[in-house]
Amino acid sequence: MSLLLLGALLWVPAGTLTCYGDSGQPVDWFVVYKLPASNNYKYLDAGSGGWRNGTGSMDSLKGAVGRSLLPLYRNTSQLAFLLYNDQPPNNYGTQNSSSRGHTKGALLLDKDEGFWLIHSVPGFPPPAAYSWPPKAHRYGQTLLCVSFPFDQFSNIGRQLRYTYPNVYAHQLEGLFLKKLPDLGEVVQGHHVLDGPWNSSVTLTSKAGATFQSFAKFGKFGDDLYSGWLAEALGSNLQVQFWQHSPGILPSNCSGAQQVLDVTQVAFPGPAGPTFNTSDDHSKWCVAPEGPWACVGDMNRNCAEEHRGGGTLCTKLPAFWKAFQPLVKAWERCKSRAAKPSGAYKV
Repeated sequence: MSLLLLGALLWVPAGTLTCYGDSGQPVDWFVVYKLPASNNYKYLDAGSGGWRNGTGSMDSLKGAVGRSLLPLYRNTSQLAFLLYNDQPPNNYGTQNSSSRGHTKGALLLDKDEGFWLIHSVPGFPPPAAYSWPPKAHRYGQTLLCVSFPFDQFSNIGRQLRYTYPNVYAHQLEGLFLKKLPDLGEVVQGHHVLDGPWNSSVTLTSKAGATFQSFAKFGKFGDDLYSGWLAEALGSNLQVQFWQHSPGILPSNCSGAQQVLDVTQVAFPGPAGPTFNTSDDHSKWCVAPEGPWACVGDMNRNCAEEHRGGGTLCTKLPAFWKAFQPLVKAWERCKSRAAKPSGAYKV
């Protein structure tokens, strides 16, 4: 492919800092679900009509994730950005960040707008040039991008003070620092100092879609899902998370709402694919009866009860209709009131 043609394919209109979909056009939000044992992915946005096969692979700049992050690798003099990851890329930031939040993401914004990318990918994104980390190839991963007007980044900054992220690269100066002081606190490694140790705020996307951000600091001292989220949403939850860490929390039916650990994921259609949670590093949850679905960066284990982190939830019908059918099997609760324990399939 010629450099001229490649440049045309990767062209991003000036003055629009937003999520870009697989079509190459701006979108209000998208979800990319990277599949296990592959760099291929499934793609979802408001107009996709459900999950579609992704364009190319995760290491391509023509896909939604690469194209959206492209401004980071061009002239960033007019932009602000924060890159944070509890497992940062090699040679960047603090590698031993267990005291920080278990949280991964990126913010890119200009004086008018920007986006928040929440994901589960270790070592991503690199600050210097786009690439997909080899250590993220084996397992499934989720990435949620939402486009926001400038005024929403003040609330996002306050939420990040709860999650206490490990920021490994940033640019935040002048007007951005003046108007977004909480982001400045985050960059300096500061966090909330007084309780309550959790915070929920409503965020409104560029197109007017409503998202609810849930963030907790380590002193919250409880599981995000069974200790807060299920009650806050008033819904039972099925939670997909990384199952290889020590101290995994079992499904919990002790409260008014059930929080059930997903054990198998299946995409619709004869080609699937279907895979076990043991092959999936993604972090998301869905209310089986509706209308909520969330994508975030926290697992259900004992250690993360005492670490910061969060999730971004929405009642958008397209979002819930895409995630609800993915749950193929889950772990029943191990209690007298529950049915016999073990995995249950639909």
